[in-house]
Amino acid sequence: MVNTPETTGGKNECFGSNAVTFNTDLVLGKEVELRYDVEKQDQFDRTLAYVTVDGMEVNRLIVERGFGCVLHIPPNGDDRVDEFEMLEQTARLTMRGLWGVCSPIPCN
Repeated sequence: MVNTPETTGGKNECFGSNAVTFNTDLVLGKEVELRYDVEKQDQFDRTLAYVTVDGMEVNRLIVERGFGCVLHIPPNGDDRVDEFEMLEQTARLTMRGLWGVCSPIPCN
């Protein structure tokens, strides 16, 4: 449900290192819970899961704080896409994170 700017494979997209740091600070050294939807992996073998740590859903925080964009990969997230799009819209309107500094937006 979340796409962040690329930082691997020779790419260093705008706000990518910020997104990596934000995620690392949230999860490093902590126990995380993965909650899967319909599919566990996408066509590129990336894990598709909702990540929770210390009672916080990391996926939501990344979008809400402007460290990434919504990436809907049906059928996963069909029941939550509106929720995540609303979080992204709020981040856009308030210029949070990448929405305030990147042009073009790297994860659109």
